[in-house]
Amino acid sequence: MGDVITIDGPAGSGKSTVAKILAKRLGYTYLDTGAMYRAVALLVKENRIDLEDRYSLKRICESIKIRFMQQGNEQKVFLGERDISEDIRTSEIDLLSSDISLIKEVREIMTALQRRIAENANLVAEGRDMGTVVFPDARIKFFLTATFETRAMRRYVERKDKGDNISIEKIKKELAKRDTQDQSRSLAPLKPAKDAIVIDTTDMDIEKVIDEMIFHIEKS
Repeated sequence: MGDVITIDGPAGSGKSTVAKILAKRLGYTYLDTGAMYRAVALLVKENRIDLEDRYSLKRICESIKIRFMQQGNEQKVFLGERDISEDIRTSEIDLLSSDISLIKEVREIMTALQRRIAENANLVAEGRDMGTVVFPDARIKFFLTATFETRAMRRYVERKDKGDNISIEKIKKELAKRDTQDQSRSLAPLKPAKDAIVIDTTDMDIEKVIDEMIFHIEKS
C-alpha cells in the first residue's frame, strides 16, 4: 500500500475542500470516496433500483466504471466516459447515497475498490470511515468537525453559489438527517478513529486547517 492519509468528518466540516488542497500540496492522489457512493446512488436512481434488491445493487457496484480526472483546479468524476461531476452533487443524491452506504454489500465492494486504488498510489482519502474501517493502518488520520450551525451555513453558501434556490431551514433539516444516518448506522458509523487527530474547523479558515495538518504530517 502507498502512503495513506485519511480525513473523516461529518458533512460541512470542510473535509472535501481540505483534502483536495492537501493532496495537491503533497503531490498525492485525492480519493473522494463520497463521490464513489454518489455515483452508485446516481445509477440506482437512473435505473430505478429498489434498495431492497441487493442482487441488482451488488451487480451495479461490481461493474461500476468510476474514475477521477484532474482538470485545472477541479477533480472531475466520470462513469465510463460520462462526466457526472454535477449530477451527483444534488440534495437528492446526497441523501440517497447516505441510504445506500448503509447497505453491507455496497460498503464491502466499495471498501475493496478503495483499497485496490491505494495499492499503487499515495492517497489523501476523504470520507466517513476512512480511518476506522477502510485504512485502519494509515500513517496519519484526521477527523474534522465543526458546530452544526457552521456546517449548515457552509452547505447553504455552497448550494446558493451553485444557483440552488434553497432555504437555510431546508439545509438544516437535510443536514440533521444525514448526521443521524451517518452516526447511528450499525455498519461503519461516523466516528473518529482512536488514533485520529481531531480538528475543530468552526473558527478556522482553510489555510489554518491545512497548516495544522501539515504540521502533524511532518511530525509523524
